[in-house]
Formats: sequence, C-alpha cells, structure tokens
Amino acid sequence: MNERIVVLDFGGQYNQLIARRVREAGVYSELLPRTASKERILGGCLSGIILTGGPDSVYEDNAMSCPDWVFKLGVPVLGICYGMQYIAKINGGEIKAADVSEYGRTPTTYADHPLFEGMDKRTVWMNHNDSVTKLPEGFVAIASTENCKIAAFANDSEKLYGIQFHAEVEHTEDSKRIFSNFLKNICGLKCDWSPASIADSMIREIREKVGDGKVLAALSGGVDSSVAAVLTHKAIGDRLICIFVDHGLLRLNEAAEVMEFYKDSVGLNIIKVDARERFLSKLAGASDPEKKRKIIGEEFIRVFEEESNKLSGYDYLLQGTIYPDVIESGAGGSAVIKSHHNVGGLPKDISFKGIIEPLRSLFKDEVRELGESLGMPSHLVWRQPFPGPGLAIRVIGDITEEKLDILRKTDYILRREIKNAGLERALWQYFTVFTGIKSVGVMGDRRTYDYAIGVRAVTSSDAMSVDWAEIPFSVLKRISDCIIAEVDHVNRVVYDITSKPPGTVEWE
Repeated sequence: MNERIVVLDFGGQYNQLIARRVREAGVYSELLPRTASKERILGGCLSGIILTGGPDSVYEDNAMSCPDWVFKLGVPVLGICYGMQYIAKINGGEIKAADVSEYGRTPTTYADHPLFEGMDKRTVWMNHNDSVTKLPEGFVAIASTENCKIAAFANDSEKLYGIQFHAEVEHTEDSKRIFSNFLKNICGLKCDWSPASIADSMIREIREKVGDGKVLAALSGGVDSSVAAVLTHKAIGDRLICIFVDHGLLRLNEAAEVMEFYKDSVGLNIIKVDARERFLSKLAGASDPEKKRKIIGEEFIRVFEEESNKLSGYDYLLQGTIYPDVIESGAGGSAVIKSHHNVGGLPKDISFKGIIEPLRSLFKDEVRELGESLGMPSHLVWRQPFPGPGLAIRVIGDITEEKLDILRKTDYILRREIKNAGLERALWQYFTVFTGIKSVGVMGDRRTYDYAIGVRAVTSSDAMSVDWAEIPFSVLKRISDCIIAEVDHVNRVVYDITSKPPGTVEWE
C-alpha cells in the first residue's frame, strides 16, 4: 500500500463517512483517535491527514486537540468544520461564535483553487455555531457564504487547508469531487486503491500469520464471515474448518438453508453445532441489549473453543469482523454505540492462539466488492445482512420462545413480500422487530389486546449512515395485512421511518 490517508477523530457525527469518501476516491484511509501515536499515524506510509468535525468550541478550556507534530510530518492536512477551526486557532487565527449559525443546505461561492477544481455545483451542508473570523498569517479565504465569509481557507506553502462545511455528507453537492481534488491535486496521489486490489496481499498476510497452524472459522452464513472464510481457504486450504452455530436465534428455516447452500455452492468444510438450548438458557431474563450482546459474544467463543478441542485443537479463530463493527464498539477511542458481539462482546480470556480478522478494515460494500473479485456467487455476496446476535436484538426486552416464534413468522412474511415486490436489491436491509408493546385492536368484531410488530427497511451503501426506505404504500399495506392475518397475537404493524443518525439500523 503506497498511498494512505489518516483521518483523526475529534468526535464528530459524520467522521466515519470521511474515511469512506477517501476510499471511494481510490485511496486507503483509516479513522484513528486524535491521540494516536506518531508510529500509528505514520504506519507503513502516510500521504495526508484529515481532521474531522467535533462537538467542542476551539476557544473553550479543555477543547479537543492533537499533538503539534501532526502538522510537521510533511504531508498536507485538511480540516473539516471543527478541524478547520482548530488549524486556524493554533496558527494564530480568530474563531468566534457566529452571528448567524448555519445549518443544512447553504449556497456557497468558491474561489479558483485546486481544492475546488471542476466544482460547478455550489450548495454545501453546514452544521456550525462557530466561525473563523480572522485568518492566520499566510492563509487566504477560498470559499464563502452569505453568513460565513471564511467558509474555506488555504495555506499552500504549508499545505494546510480547511473547509467549514461537511463535504463527507451527500447533501453537499459534488461532495466526492472535493475529496478527489484533495487527494489528486493537493496530495499528488494516483488514487488506484480498491478492495479487489488488496486480495493477494490479504491472502499472503493470512498465510504468514497462520504459518503451519490451523484455523477454525466462525461462519454465520452472512457475507462478511463467508468472504473471510474464502480468503482464508485460499491461503491455507484444508487447514481451515468452518463452524456454523445454530444458537436458536436464527430466522425461519435458516439453519437448514445455510448448511445446504454452503456445501453445494462454496465447497467449504463446515460443521453445524446445535446450541439452541445453551444460548437461550444463558439469555433467560436478560433484557438489556448490551448484556444480551455480551452473553452471546462469550457463548460463541466458548462453543468454538469446545469444538476446537473436539477436533484436536485449532490455533486461530477466524471472524468476519468489519470496520463498522470496530467503530461502533468503541475501538480506537470512538464512542461506544453498541458492543458488537465479535468486538466489544468478546470475553478477555480466549484459549485460541490468536484471532484472525482479515476484513477488519473494510466497509460492507468493500467486502462485497472483494467477494466478487474472489469469484464468489453473486447471490451470496449480496445476501441481506443478518447480525451475529440474530433475533436476540430484534426482540425488545427479555427473550422467550413465544416471542421468537412470532418474530420468525413476521420476518418470513416481510421477506416474502419484499421478494414478491421485486425490491430485494433496492433495499440494504429489512426485518421485523418484536416491540414488546401491546395495544387494543378489533378483530372479528371482538376486542383484542395483542402485540405491535415494527417493520424496518433501510437503504445504504455502508451501514454507517442509512435512510429509511420509501417502500410503496401498496407493498406496506400488503405486508401489514399479511402479518396480521397470518400471525397469531399480532394486531398492529408500524413502520420505522428513522434514519441513521440519529437511530441505528437495529433497534438494539
């Protein structure tokens, strides 16, 4: 990898998207905490640094900062929102509370500068209370709005740049071009990275780490664990064995479908473990979502350890952990959104020699691109995401067999009707939620007091940000009618129209 951008995290809500936009432009990027060590930031190579937005005001005591040496590494630095204000402050500029705060889409005027080359569209996404009111010496303004005279600045001799608006969100017109201009025109990069281009190096790294050892793969049936297994199989062949755990939290008929599919279509050596009673007994009475995730994470590890012992011992455990799992679990200093069972939910005492996570640095769509480059079947690569904790995080509150039965049936109907409507590829993810809420209804001229089922369907490219899907009303009506008619103890269906942020894809 000869080109690499580091995104330093100052706590903004869009920070993960910055790393994505850089990758989309053809350069590998990493989101690191602002306190990361010099060795971690330099890595194998360093081509540029981006400072993210954040919730602080730079002129307040204890406002977030980064080491001074970040600006002395000889690479261009771009600050976004708070990052721009921080660059201005440490170089002697002035930042004050804005006379008029700017939020949402804002018309902007660009100067003639390489950062804005080819930028014909002039509406950006603003989200700030503070503004740079006086430029540091050597800096020039290169963009402005009606209420923000310094909406972007540049110091070409020092390679320091800043934009007040959020180019990482799609609401900023031509947003991807700004990143491309920074990478090509400012950093001088070729921008030829892609997930497919690193397949060979990933296989080589797995082979070098494993050596003569053996690997036990945690195979869930989803695209992440599947791509990880195929990569590892290409690296070490039959020294890989896959374990598929039926933890009693799968969708209707899923265990049988996964086993049949993987043996026929992929050719991996796979063993099914029936651990339904074990998981459900451990989860009995647990209602807090973080507790449920941690219980499931630990039990998965214990099952894999036991199976490894039965098979004369395996050295490494393979997981399909991806970048969003790591970020949302709080790794690297990010805020904990939810402890993914394969990251924050892992126990500290693990008997395996090590854990292999070849996809840990990739987003979901990058995993799919990698899978296609490996020749995996398209219907597997594009299989709908299903969380490792399964239906446990789609049952709000404690888990019972009755609730799981209702949820499985409603989920099956939803998937059936989405397929019948031809919307499978148009949606990123869709599922039902057992809300635990009871409401009054009328069925057969009689009063009912039964459960409300939530329907969730979203569109996205990476799961870091999502929009609720605008499913046609006729399809929603069909889904609701079928669920209520076919599933006992359900008398109400609601549709979740919350995007991420502020929500998450799953309810728990």
